[in-house]
Order: sequence, then structure tokens, then C-alpha cells
Amino acid sequence: MKPAKDPARLPARELLAYGLPGLPLAALQLPLFIFLPAYYAEGLGVGFAAVGAVLLAARLFDVVTDPLVGLLSDRLNSRIGRRKPWILLGTPVLLVASWALFVPPEGIAWPYLLIWTMAIYLAGTFVLLPYQAWGAELSPDYHERSRISAAREVCVVIGTLAAVGIPPLIAGDPGGSLELIAWGLTFALPAAVAIALWRVREPAQPARLAQPRVQTWRILLSNGPFRRLIAAYLLNGIANGLPATLFILFVTRVLELPQEVWVGPLLAIYFLCGILAAPVWVRLSARYGKHRVWIGAMIWACCIFVWVPLLGPGDAWWFLAICILTGISLGADLVLPASMQADVVDLDTLRSGRRRAGLYFALWGMATKLALALAVGIAFPILGLAGFDEQSGASSPFGLLVLALLYSIVPVAFKLAAIWLTAGYPLTAAKQKQIRVLIEKRAARV
Repeated sequence: MKPAKDPARLPARELLAYGLPGLPLAALQLPLFIFLPAYYAEGLGVGFAAVGAVLLAARLFDVVTDPLVGLLSDRLNSRIGRRKPWILLGTPVLLVASWALFVPPEGIAWPYLLIWTMAIYLAGTFVLLPYQAWGAELSPDYHERSRISAAREVCVVIGTLAAVGIPPLIAGDPGGSLELIAWGLTFALPAAVAIALWRVREPAQPARLAQPRVQTWRILLSNGPFRRLIAAYLLNGIANGLPATLFILFVTRVLELPQEVWVGPLLAIYFLCGILAAPVWVRLSARYGKHRVWIGAMIWACCIFVWVPLLGPGDAWWFLAICILTGISLGADLVLPASMQADVVDLDTLRSGRRRAGLYFALWGMATKLALALAVGIAFPILGLAGFDEQSGASSPFGLLVLALLYSIVPVAFKLAAIWLTAGYPLTAAKQKQIRVLIEKRAARV
């Protein structure tokens, strides 16, 4: 006799279909966060300080757009659901903005970068925010949510690996690689989005209890686990954003390794280790709890990063070992916080009587973007003051030391702060199960 199917567990085909858009979306995010800042600063001559200021300003623009899109996606009622219409609207805009940003005309300056960066961030909000909120609502189960976020984030990392492997990138031609990424997005993103919209259900929303608008915002702000988690998420995001932003500069300036030989393979190995480790972190979280395992992963990363300042010219193999070991911790960063975010939304649903995953994921999206913006906005101006010359490629010994510290020790400090905040996180599996029971009882009475 076959065991009964768990209604909270998604079939593998539906899980795969949901994760598929993560492939092309990751191929978009990789150049935005890693290659594009250095390309515009050095290759196009915009300058480190200008690029840092522009990217920070564009991210601050999201402070307005993210919660607005989140609120509207929560309130939208259509025949195909609350999340899917936004994804349909944002996909073509995202493609247009990516072409403008990745294949710029000659002689561009910082206003061009600002306009199209704001456009691509806005279109990305239209797609990514409802996409993540949709995943949070696919299952009410504490552990199944880790499986859903793992499916999405593993696809994200596979897409990142595909972008890293583009031949012109390996050959040291960032402009050519960005154009190939734009072509790949043109074909892959519409196809992946179409499969997800066709094959993945959007759960019906229960009736909501009337609440005054002021009271619902008061409930959000009084959500202690939310405040603790988003603060830790922001700090850990800055910690991850600094080495991501400075990766190419560290490899080429501190280690003095040729970009065309080492950058692509090192990034590929780092993200591949994240993919391979993700299922292990999911299993550990099912046994020990999400927040405890995430803390362990962050401690692991800190213990590895503290050795980075000891590296110097030619230390390729030592740095390869660091990429492998920190890549393992990446798997936890990808999967566990996203799953914890869905649990925090349950607490809000219990208190407010509303399904507001869109609003919550908008706030987390803001934290993600703010973290990356702060990483660029802090690191690049400091590098400029420390003696970097983006035109000649020259840098002083003091500038190299500052680069190494920004790449490794400063992220460790941010991660330690995130660990301290996460240590008191109260939403365990047992607590989340109690919350779900109360939500279902309330829904049955409405």
C-alpha cells in the first residue's frame, strides 16, 4: 500500500517549474552586481566614485518602488492570481533595460548609467518580488518552504554558473560577455517565465479579516521576529556584497592573477560549491532548526575569511581553497533566510488576518538592494581615496591593504553582528506549527 501524499509537499515537476525563472534572472544579476560596476568604472571610464554614487542612488530609488509594488501585488485580484500579472508586466521591461545597460553606446557618462540602472531595478522589482512572495505561499509547511527556496536558489546558482562560463568573459572581454548575456536573456527569460506561469499553481487566498490600515502597519512594526531577521539579513547582505563587488579587483590587483584565466573558474567553483552544499544545509535545518544552522554557516564563513589578508601575489591555490570553503557556506545563505522569511509572514497573518507576503518580501527586497548598494557605495569611494587609479590600474601598497580588508575583514565584522541578532530568533518549527494551526482555525470561522 502506497503512503498517502503529503498535501503540503509540491510535486517535483511543479517545484522545478517554479525554480526555472531563477536561471535567467541569475544570469542578469551576476553582471549587475559583480562585473558591471568594474566595467563601467574602468572599461568605460565613468570612475569608481561616480559608479558607487550612481548605484547607491538607484538602490535608494527602490525604497519607494519596492513597498509600493508589494502592497499592490497583495491587493490585486485577477483570474490568474495576485503575483502572475506583475511577472508578465515586468518581463519585457526587464529585457529592454538589460539591453540598454549591457550594450551601451559609445561616450556614455554617469546619467546614462543612472537612468537605465533605475529602469532595470524597477523592472526587476516587478518580476522578483511577486516571484518570491509566490514561493512563500506555495506551502504552509516549515520544512517544505526550505525545499521550495532551495529549488529556486539552486536554479539561481546554475544560472550564475552559466553566465560565468560565457566564452568572452573567460577571454577577458567584459563588453562582449555582457552582450551575450543580453542575448541569452532575450530567449531564456520569456521561456522560463511562461513555463512557471503555466505549470505552477497560485494558492487561493483565504478570506481576510477587516483591519484598520494604521493597525496593520502597527502589527508589522511590532513583529519582533521580522525586525530581528531583516536586520540580520541586511548585515549579512552587506557582508556578502563587499566581496562580490570587489572580487575581480582582489583577484587582479592583490593576487595579480590574469582575469581571463582565473576569474571565471574561481566564480564557477564558488557557486558550484553553493549548489552542492544547499541540500546538506536543508537537511541540517530540518534536524536542528533554520536559524541555528544559518548561524553555523555564518561562523564557518568568518573562520575562513579571516585568513584572506595573508594572501599575496601568486597565491592562486590558497585562494581557490578559500573559494571552495566559503562557497559551502553560500548554500545556507541562499536557502535558509528565504525560508525563514516565509515563517515570519505567518506570524503577521495570524495577527493581522491578511496575506501580506508581497509587502514583506518587498521589505526584504529593499534590504537586499540596500545591502548591495551600501557595499558598492562604501567600497568604491574608499578605494578611490586609498590610491586606486581606474585608468592606469595602478594602486599604492596602502590601497591594496584597504582592498584586502574591505574584501575580507570588514565582511567578517558584519557577519558577527548578524550572528548576534540571529541567535535570539524565536520562530522554531514547533512555534511555526502552532501559528499555522491558529491561522487555519481562524480561516475556518470566517
